[in-house]
Amino acid sequence: MSTSDLLFSTDHEWVLITGMIARIGITDFAQDALGDVVFVQPATLGQKLGAGDSFSEVESTKSVSDIYAPLGGVVVAVNEALDADPGLVNSDPYGQGWICDIEVAADFDSAHLLSADAYSEFVAG
Repeated sequence: MSTSDLLFSTDHEWVLITGMIARIGITDFAQDALGDVVFVQPATLGQKLGAGDSFSEVESTKSVSDIYAPLGGVVVAVNEALDADPGLVNSDPYGQGWICDIEVAADFDSAHLLSADAYSEFVAG
């Protein structure tokens, strides 16, 4: 997947919006800062999220970090592959390392999210 198709939060989550479904994961920058991921707490199916709500945790050899919803919605899928192989977050953060899908409201607003270029500038400081 090309990162040019993604939107990014300043909390280092990425979003791929397809219709009314937003797939969420953490960025390559975030996984690199975390180090080797050893556990991903799955989101709860059916959970209602507001933009900015914590919905998951990623535990690495260095720390535990909350994952925040870049958009509000309802969790409709979780990446069960992360149970067996949480390292997918490191090895393929924009592909097989996704964390959850949420169904967004019809009137969702993604204006606060960054383009790939804007996110690159953000992490560059």
